[in-house]
Amino acid sequence: MNDRIIPLYKPIGVTSHDCVIQLRELFDTKKVGHTGTLDPDVEGVLPVCIGKATKIADYITDLPKQYHATVTLGFSTTTEDAGGFMVEEKQVDDQLTEEKIKHELTRFLGWQVQTPPIYSAVKVNGKRLYEYAREGIEVERPSRSIEIFDITMVSGSLERKRNSTSFNIQITCSKGTYVRTLAVDIGRSLGYPSHMSSLIRTNSGPFSVEHCYTFEQLQDYQQTNKLDETGYSIEDVLSHFPQIPVSSGIAEQIKNGRVLQSWAEITASPFVFTHNGKALAVYQHHPTKVGLIKPKTMLSTH
Repeated sequence: MNDRIIPLYKPIGVTSHDCVIQLRELFDTKKVGHTGTLDPDVEGVLPVCIGKATKIADYITDLPKQYHATVTLGFSTTTEDAGGFMVEEKQVDDQLTEEKIKHELTRFLGWQVQTPPIYSAVKVNGKRLYEYAREGIEVERPSRSIEIFDITMVSGSLERKRNSTSFNIQITCSKGTYVRTLAVDIGRSLGYPSHMSSLIRTNSGPFSVEHCYTFEQLQDYQQTNKLDETGYSIEDVLSHFPQIPVSSGIAEQIKNGRVLQSWAEITASPFVFTHNGKALAVYQHHPTKVGLIKPKTMLSTH
């Protein structure tokens, strides 16, 4: 069965779409989708859903992400990362300390409004921002609310060079956070133009680097006819939702997508109905009819 989630370790130099194409070939199926774009210059955890698991891609995308990033002070770039052209330059004071940086980082905890970089995949009027940028067209970028759950400087990572100063940070954040933009904002708070010079996604939802497969590993599994042994099940990924086991009779109603009367133990929303250990559907409280529950995502059919 190809219904699974493959936490892929995306290498530098390929797009997230490239990863989807390669996994389509490996698993011989068209039904493949990733759970949040990683730029070509970024490496790390990219969960990819295959088969029926594509139905729960949004649930993975919605979960927090964790990154290890390098912030470089001294100059900013057009793309907010190391791939752009220099925009502004300023000599970094030799007196800048780890303590000062760590203090400034605490200001970024919690909710904040972030404007995505012009070189990004965010769509405006059906067109991606980077397409406008390449054509030299200025367009208003939509701001979004993001949340930083944790942000810390890696002690001992402060590195001074002739024209720049770099340090490493670890961030746990909500979906939609642009770490590039965060790096620019951190530099601004310290009084310097800055950019993100490297980025690794170390966690995405329930998956960390330790869970990941490389393309080479997956190819080895394919050559030994063991691809079925790779990845994680839909049940594995939905385990953070409340689980409601049901009898065969109710399971049939759920498979038919019935709106049901709620019962006492169902308080959270959404939640997962299961039968014999298999996820049938994600249900939620009915938005307009009190006491009823309705399907949000169907996972099992006749």
